[in-house]
Amino acid sequence: MAEVLLENVSRVFGGFTAVDGVDLRVAAGEFVTLLGPSGCGKTTTLRMVAGLEEATGGRISIGRRVVSEPDKHIHLAPDRRQLGMVFQSYAIWPHMRVFDNVAYPLQVRRRPAAEIRERVERALRLVEMEHFADRPAPALSGGQQQRVAIARAMVFEPEVLLLDEPLSNLDARLRTQMGDEFRSLQKRLGITTLYVTHDQDEAMALSDRIVVMRGGRMLQAGSPQDIYRRPSSEIVASFFGAPNLLDATVTTVEQAPSNLSRLAVRGADWQGVAYGNHMFTPGSRVRVLVRPEDFRMGTGNDESDATWRGEVVASVFRGARRSLRLRTAAGELNVEVPALTQPAMGEAVEVGAARSALWAFANT
Repeated sequence: MAEVLLENVSRVFGGFTAVDGVDLRVAAGEFVTLLGPSGCGKTTTLRMVAGLEEATGGRISIGRRVVSEPDKHIHLAPDRRQLGMVFQSYAIWPHMRVFDNVAYPLQVRRRPAAEIRERVERALRLVEMEHFADRPAPALSGGQQQRVAIARAMVFEPEVLLLDEPLSNLDARLRTQMGDEFRSLQKRLGITTLYVTHDQDEAMALSDRIVVMRGGRMLQAGSPQDIYRRPSSEIVASFFGAPNLLDATVTTVEQAPSNLSRLAVRGADWQGVAYGNHMFTPGSRVRVLVRPEDFRMGTGNDESDATWRGEVVASVFRGARRSLRLRTAAGELNVEVPALTQPAMGEAVEVGAARSALWAFANT
């Protein structure tokens, strides 16, 4: 499998910059997701890798081949890039059987009939659709259509697989199931994959690395855990869930492992310990991130690095968990607790943040 390398890649439409100086390396066999809201440039970036859009600046390489470099008038057509692509709509042809849909990329490459049959059968086995080869495409469910689209993208053994919101048309249960199945397939085959989605949970579950984009720029790239637990900015932190961002002042600073700083911080009627990767000094104003699920209910909890007292002003049952909103001196807090935890409205409660859960940003 091949790596994908983007060097200072840009795309300008008239006076609008859709993608602005993206630098990204996708290692061979790696699964990387471009994540961001609509209009952030993620799909345009994917389409430039595919050759469906022409970059206006920078260089794109797949393996050892430069496939796009506007300054040298290089732009390889999509069919010369050895890529498989799965679209949001799947683009399954309704007038064809499953077999013919999967065979199409080989037919247009004029491969021998025996080779086409062997490869199609192998691709359908990979996605567990071999028993549906003769079924008309309109008779398939949404999940089955997605599998056919993946089989078609992989039948000619592409160097790289590109996927643009491939699960968005499925219901929540099937989206989770198909995402897990696809990730298992990708790991088994070791195929280099670049994936586009706006769904944070999907990105977390599938990716080796996530690239968060906004306004055509990369904000942060890292493992799902690092992006979620150690975001580089409030913008990245706020993209995931309903984070609590609290004003505080640094009182002491210590060096911690992994080039982090361990900070004693003080806020409005609370104090605690936070971590950060900036050069903080005593007296620095910071914003402290606390995820809702990192709170623990109850008093005297020695597993907490900080505590808050407040009044329950909202409670929403969500099946496996309950979402609370607390009014405190530091502002309103979003708190996730087990579903059986059911404080009364207006009840005074104390919550503590799990140890090492607080993350600090410079207050800009």
